[in-house]
Amino acid sequence: MNYRTLGKTGLKVSEIGCGTWQLANDLNAWVGADLDESLRSLEKFADLGGNFIDTAWIYGYDDSQPSRHPSEELIGKFLKKSGKRDKLVIATKVPPKNMHWPALKGVPISEVFPGDWIEQCVDDSLRSLGVDSIDLVQFHVWQDDFAEEDAWKETIQKIMKSGKVKFWGISINDYQPSNCLKTLDTGLISTIQFIFNIFHQKPAEKLLPYAKEHNIGLIARVPLDEGGLSGKLTTDTVFDDGEFRKEYFSKDRLEELVRRNEELIRVAGGEAKTLVELALRYLLSFDEVSTVIPGMRRIKNVEANTSFSDGIKLSEQLMNELKKHKWDRNFYPESWKDSALKDTGYIEE
Repeated sequence: MNYRTLGKTGLKVSEIGCGTWQLANDLNAWVGADLDESLRSLEKFADLGGNFIDTAWIYGYDDSQPSRHPSEELIGKFLKKSGKRDKLVIATKVPPKNMHWPALKGVPISEVFPGDWIEQCVDDSLRSLGVDSIDLVQFHVWQDDFAEEDAWKETIQKIMKSGKVKFWGISINDYQPSNCLKTLDTGLISTIQFIFNIFHQKPAEKLLPYAKEHNIGLIARVPLDEGGLSGKLTTDTVFDDGEFRKEYFSKDRLEELVRRNEELIRVAGGEAKTLVELALRYLLSFDEVSTVIPGMRRIKNVEANTSFSDGIKLSEQLMNELKKHKWDRNFYPESWKDSALKDTGYIEE
């Protein structure tokens, strides 16, 4: 496993991190996790040199059990069992109090991240994880207009001074890679987590150059495009009712996806044997990226994904070719793209 510096935090993190949305099941998105295997997958990840684990207060959350935070609790169980807390970098997220993803323009931060809510969620996460301090806490949505307000700035500085949180970051709205640049200018945010993959290349235009100049740690999420770049989806794939991918990858989109994937494998030549390898090596070929966090709840995926952290980057020729394969689209439910979201620029042009 190779390691990179997480921006100005100075933390050394594994190039392949562990995303944990799927780890403990989530009724709103992912189901089918075997909790014992999830735990073993965390153990395997650490044994193979992985040290960056990304979770969230909301992962696995169920309104019927409001005091439970399943993903964080499973990670806490792993930390206690392994005794490796000091060797790991743990990141979690504070959800918006109004529970609305994405954060919309015009909605004041007082409704999204009031100070007492931030403090409550941090304390919840400390308990769930079973730790005294969290390496990185991220705001789980964002609007750059929040940079003009002072209350959140005072709150996070107070929390850092207490020792409960070492650094703060932002997990920015999906497909809005520039919706944080004014906030980064405050100097209070050390990292940005953002969607980045072969299909969604827009972060390379503004965010990556900014991060390089200002030493911002970059955490690339959704590297496999919600499974679209896993190589496992076919035109016959059927998703469970209630899983967001049932609409995200409707039949006509699956047909287009399969066609595009076949072309990607063709252009990869001998530089990647699988679509997953191509997708992860693509991201690791950007020096600005600190770590890539595919979701990993199965041991075989941990073993495969971590094997690509070997220092081998894609050729300049292939990287240039992959620029032609960007596929700018928003596959979320149509209800997310009606007037409210369109008028606020949710889909960044």
